[in-house]
Amino acid sequence: MRLVVFDVDGTLIDSQSHIHRSMTKAFEGAGLPPLPKARVLSIVGLSLPVAVAELVPDLDPATRDRIVKGYKQAFMAARKESPAPLYDGARECLDLLGARDDLMLAVATGKSRRGLDAMIEAHGLQNRFLSLQTADGHPSKPHPAMLMAAMSECGADADRTAMIGDTSFDMQMARGAGATGIGVAWGYHDSDLLRQAGAARIAPDFAQLERIIGEWAA
Repeated sequence: MRLVVFDVDGTLIDSQSHIHRSMTKAFEGAGLPPLPKARVLSIVGLSLPVAVAELVPDLDPATRDRIVKGYKQAFMAARKESPAPLYDGARECLDLLGARDDLMLAVATGKSRRGLDAMIEAHGLQNRFLSLQTADGHPSKPHPAMLMAAMSECGADADRTAMIGDTSFDMQMARGAGATGIGVAWGYHDSDLLRQAGAARIAPDFAQLERIIGEWAA
């Protein structure tokens, strides 16, 4: 059996509007000017406190904590108003991969477990994944702990594990765990960054991603 581990934001769901709007509200709530959208999206994939520290490294810890709290509140409100949509083709790809008897599916995400559970419920993805690894109990990506925990939980060796993600953090995590990194071109880091971070292949869409995984698993 082989293990395919998916990132969430920028890979399975298009959450950029929620993320940028929530970070803007968090910065404004802390009395700071909002950041450009591209800058905010560049840190997607990191756990929230690490992401905020990356965005404003010179800010005092108390203000950074205020931004983190404000972001959580704004994101929860945005999620209740309208869940971030799955990318076109995501459900079909998960259906095809999940139907195979030689693959196990899992998740490794910078989201909290609460946020991941809400996403899974909103899109009816219960029982699709054998392992759900979140930022709650692990160091932030690109540390390989989340991916290694998924491998351990599923009983998969590194050379039979692939990490699917849209950011360099996902590819670096895969490399750190000794797994294969497969990038997707529709997310928040461009293809050059993914290649530099160690992506073995980059899929332009979900149909091609399913083919790439099939070739890797053959």
